[in-house]
Amino acid sequence: MATGLNHPVFDSVRKWLERIGDSPTLELLNEFAEEQDLRSESGKAIRFVPPSSSDPYYEVQVYESGHVQTRPESRHDLFNALVWLAFPRTKARINAMHALEIPREQQSNGGKRGRLRDMLTIFDEGGAIAACDEQVAKLVREARWAELFLEHHRDLRIVVVGHAVLEQALAPHPGITCKIIFADPSRDLDTQAAHWLATAGKTPRDLPPLPVFGYPGWLEGSAQAGFYSDQRYFRPLQRGKMGVGVGQAAAVSVAVNAGQRKVRAP
Repeated sequence: MATGLNHPVFDSVRKWLERIGDSPTLELLNEFAEEQDLRSESGKAIRFVPPSSSDPYYEVQVYESGHVQTRPESRHDLFNALVWLAFPRTKARINAMHALEIPREQQSNGGKRGRLRDMLTIFDEGGAIAACDEQVAKLVREARWAELFLEHHRDLRIVVVGHAVLEQALAPHPGITCKIIFADPSRDLDTQAAHWLATAGKTPRDLPPLPVFGYPGWLEGSAQAGFYSDQRYFRPLQRGKMGVGVGQAAAVSVAVNAGQRKVRAP
């Protein structure tokens, strides 16, 4: 786990990375969880436990028991645990919203996954918080990437929450893109993200995309104008699909538990 972890993309969980060292264990993760009285919104103490056969609805099980099935040798699972430690309010809110929405889906449409849970999963796996003012947020919403990264990057702080993105970032490339929640840099980011999820987020379209490795210095060649002209990674705004979230329609492949599930993006 040591290779490349000094990169700024891991700053969101750096405190915990430094504490676990090179040999993460469930015992150590649970020690950290106990230190901060980590709990689900149902009041259950969050504990990281070995995988086992369980209810097919993972999020309901976490909400009802507090047990987060975790393989500490799995980078994906480990980053998920570290994000629980770093963003406890946001993770608990995502979990509670899943757990409350699943019974509604079962009653109303035979259990078909809806857009709210798509949004929650996309942010959980591939989200970030963009701490910035409204001027910078406007540049993101309008996909003005060169202007954003060349002229205003010092006014933007990217805080990665998605554990799948953290795993991907071990082998960084320009195509890694987060779906983001905007936040006031002067206030607690975890609290703001949890509040936004509870009050504003409805579908994946509410989460604008941000190609995070466009941030100057995060990849070799960034901070040069030509870097942002590659529309494979820095896509222009499609005016007909602007809404609150922007960017091209795509199927976003996210890891869910040990497997892969296609989640519909806007």
